[in-house]
Amino acid sequence: MDHYDLLLNIDPCSIFDYYNVDEMHGLNKKDCMLHLNNNKESYIAGWCNLIPGSDRYFIFINLSRCNTDVETFGHLMHELMHRSFDLHEDEETIITWAEMEAHRVYELIKYLI
Repeated sequence: MDHYDLLLNIDPCSIFDYYNVDEMHGLNKKDCMLHLNNNKESYIAGWCNLIPGSDRYFIFINLSRCNTDVETFGHLMHELMHRSFDLHEDEETIITWAEMEAHRVYELIKYLI
């Protein structure tokens, strides 16, 4: 994606392996592995933050928490709002960008799963 790396997985702990770190931004792999991770609860449902050692962002969506279309879109909108706040200043632009990007990512997820 233009303004972030989109990461999708059913395992919330996979993000630590992807970036080859045991902890980042206050979360850690050990706690993730000890936490119950299923379709109702998880250590990470979604996450927007900086890629370790970079000034680029990632957005991670835990697909095991995407039980319905509404839940999926809610997770996307939540994480994309985090990203949009960093990209834009005007309230309407913040919300509109996140909404349009959520539509785009939602269609991608629907295509993949």
